[in-house]
Amino acid sequence: MQANVSATRMEMLRLRRKVELAERGHKLLSQKRDELSRQLVQISRGIAPLRKEVEKALNNTSRRFMLARASMEPEDVAAALEVPVKKFNLAVQFASIMNVRVPSLEKKLEGDVICYGYAKTSPELDAALYSLEKVFDMIIELAEKEKQAYLLATDLQKTRRRVNVLEHVVIPETKDTIKYIASRLSENERDNTSRLMIIADIIRGDQ
Repeated sequence: MQANVSATRMEMLRLRRKVELAERGHKLLSQKRDELSRQLVQISRGIAPLRKEVEKALNNTSRRFMLARASMEPEDVAAALEVPVKKFNLAVQFASIMNVRVPSLEKKLEGDVICYGYAKTSPELDAALYSLEKVFDMIIELAEKEKQAYLLATDLQKTRRRVNVLEHVVIPETKDTIKYIASRLSENERDNTSRLMIIADIIRGDQ
């Protein structure tokens, strides 16, 4: 890089401005990196315990459905669940965390999860459906948190790479080039001074 650089004062001024911008960008990106890390840690802390709750609730729901099937005739189970009356919609909104768009999920439900009469059904089926409704809320929350964590982690990785490139490549290499230009300019000034002194000696000798 230094071999092809133009060793002029204009080039040195340009590179100094480049260093100033790079250092300013490095500071801002470092702040963003630190805040992304903090937000990611905060979100990630809640994921593992929530996932355990979801797994436990799913196992409990599955157990209740097995008990319901064991206490009812197969055709009664099929008839009870044949026509669901509860409607589900999922609204997705976006928030910004350090310029990263992360989703916020909100469910909208209409109707009752119990969509059958009680004559041929077991109370265990009621409990299973209510348990399923509850675990569904937890699954949505878990999906929201995991997606947020993924997006933040992806942007954090990009930000770290940019910080490292500025810190270990762009800024030091540009500063080295500035030193090289300054050295060349000083050398040229010494050469010019020497030539002027020689010329002055020649002129004085002629006189």
